[in-house]
Amino acid sequence: MKKLLLLGDEAIAQGAIDGGISGIYAYPGTPSTEIMEYVQRSKTAKEKNIHRSWSTNEKTAMEAALGMSYAGKRAVVCMKHVGLNVAADPFMNSAVTGVNGGLVIVVADDPSMHSSQNEQDSRYFGKFAQIPFFEPSNQQEAYDITREAFGFSEKFNTPVLIRITTRLAHSRYAVNLSEPLEQNTASFPSDPKQFILLPSIARKRYKSLLSNQTGFLKEAENSKYNKYFPGTDKSIGIVASGIAFNYLMENYNGGNCPYPVAKISQYPVPKGLIKKLYDEVERLLILEEGYPFIEEQIKGLFNSGKPVHGRLDGTLPRDGELNPNLTAKALGKDYEKTYEVPGFIANRPPELCPGCGHIDVYNALNEAIKDYGNERVLSDIGCYTLGALPPFNSISSCVDMGASITMAKGAADAGVFPAVAVIGDSTFMHSGITGLIDAVNDNSPVTIIILDNSAVAMTGGQPTSGEGRIAEICKAAGVEPEHIRKFVPLRKNHNQMVEVLQEEFNYRGVSVVIAERECVRVLQRDKKLKKQTINN
Repeated sequence: MKKLLLLGDEAIAQGAIDGGISGIYAYPGTPSTEIMEYVQRSKTAKEKNIHRSWSTNEKTAMEAALGMSYAGKRAVVCMKHVGLNVAADPFMNSAVTGVNGGLVIVVADDPSMHSSQNEQDSRYFGKFAQIPFFEPSNQQEAYDITREAFGFSEKFNTPVLIRITTRLAHSRYAVNLSEPLEQNTASFPSDPKQFILLPSIARKRYKSLLSNQTGFLKEAENSKYNKYFPGTDKSIGIVASGIAFNYLMENYNGGNCPYPVAKISQYPVPKGLIKKLYDEVERLLILEEGYPFIEEQIKGLFNSGKPVHGRLDGTLPRDGELNPNLTAKALGKDYEKTYEVPGFIANRPPELCPGCGHIDVYNALNEAIKDYGNERVLSDIGCYTLGALPPFNSISSCVDMGASITMAKGAADAGVFPAVAVIGDSTFMHSGITGLIDAVNDNSPVTIIILDNSAVAMTGGQPTSGEGRIAEICKAAGVEPEHIRKFVPLRKNHNQMVEVLQEEFNYRGVSVVIAERECVRVLQRDKKLKKQTINN
């Protein structure tokens, strides 16, 4: 049996390849990015002609994957947790349409917000959509579950969600591989109206989804990924889901926990398994990464007065990542305390890379806007969000992908002039274009600064979907050509940049200023790769 040392993300990617996918669709987002990158590097994926190019955003990725499923082939779509918000429309409706070829949605949550705006728990989306979902506890399960999920999807004619978190995504373990499955042959749905969600059809499809709930629950009750471990000490029963099960086992040599444990990695919550545990212990401790998803359901299902401890009662913190130390503390065990960072050691906040073109843009922007105040500069998600920090202090918002333009428009509607948006080229393509069209339709007095570094730089320098076409896209959206301006953000061009920005700030209409300069990190990487190629 072949064995590979894989990140959790890579285990999922390999599981998808071995599960017989014909396509993977994704938008870069930490901590999910490495799934697509692994498939893109895979020799096997290339030989099997697996579609593996980045999508413009998570919604288009979800819809393209659904289209591949419609054609009878297996597809996986990957995103981070906030990306599922973007994909929510097709995601929710795919539960009603069902699938033809197996369809798996992998979502990587980011508790503690290492690189995110919130800590949302994607298990709630799975419950909301009423589809089965999985939560691997280790890299081997991540591989096995992914490989098997496509068949599960086809068995029940349903999309399947796999939820992982940062620590599993970005830690390595040896994974045993199974025999690869062949790709499906193309075929159309046996029901020609399956994917037509007119109300009369959607009502019937929804009834089918509801009728599947009993089957989903039965599968969870009998799942090899949900296990009951008996214990000799009945004073506590422990429910541990996903990677939290690993944190529990790390506190006991050889994994010999004295308490009965219910391990949960397949949902819906297996009521029978937990009821067995609940009936034989004095109280419950719920260990789960993220929100109190299982804890809330247990309190609703089995409310007979037995104490249930977890994130809701303060036994575990309500926010942030779970870890072995927090688990030990909840169990009343001694644990290894970490050292406090001495007060005399200054924090080192993140900063823009030396030589980054964003530095020159912010220096010019600060000078151009100084007579108005930079509180009227609204921004977005990307490397350039660091412009909110010293020494720049240039921007006043970062909410969600594309929000800079629409928030600037709203501020302009409220009478703010000038109203300025700062957005990156990838984010503009992801979610900014529709906001631009709104601004054009109302002829809003906004200046949109697009930082075009030809890369999705914050997540590793992936290519952008609008490379070399930003100006033409803005023109097609209705921006007057004379108010589509360009400059190269370099220190020597500082005066020119200030002049261009000031001119457009004074314009009472929609203007776009494009700062075009390649990401320095991507440039360095590409030069290194080119040199390696020449030397070889």
